[in-house]
Amino acid sequence: MEVDAIRGTEEIEKMKEFFRQRGAEYELLFIIGINTALRIGDLLSLSVGDVMDENGGIASVVVLKEKKTGKTKRCPVNESIRKALAEYFSDSGGRVPTDPLFISRKGGALSRSQVWRVMKEAGKSVGLTNIGTHSLRKTFGYHVYKKSGSDIGLVQKLLNHSASGATLRYIGIDREKMDNICLELNL
Repeated sequence: MEVDAIRGTEEIEKMKEFFRQRGAEYELLFIIGINTALRIGDLLSLSVGDVMDENGGIASVVVLKEKKTGKTKRCPVNESIRKALAEYFSDSGGRVPTDPLFISRKGGALSRSQVWRVMKEAGKSVGLTNIGTHSLRKTFGYHVYKKSGSDIGLVQKLLNHSASGATLRYIGIDREKMDNICLELNL
């Protein structure tokens, strides 16, 4: 199923609140997902050690090998991620570097299906119906595109896509531009 990016910052903030109520692990996963463009499999495979530096503090960059592409992905840890990690670790004492980063309330690692179900619920709670785990990655791409002054080359590179046209379709810009042109035409 094709899913959409979360375009509105108001919806993003409401979804953060929804996840906060569901559990710190979901809120953290959402924040890291929309700020790094990691695929859900790569997010769920993160360990505590992946986000920590050699001194036990929060890393400034997370480096991992993408499962799908085998390429090395470098993700700077911005202030949103840093704050979410600090809050998460303040409540989760006793974690070691090899532990999965995202632990369910029952103690095991979060599963893809658990995250998908909660993403759908979060989307529905803010009036978005075409949302899934891949929406995290698409949201990152959409907002980087808008924030960068429509630099599709940058977005393409950050998402590891091979063609800019595919990247535009992926983040929903082609459809948005076509709709806007039709709305503005008014002949």
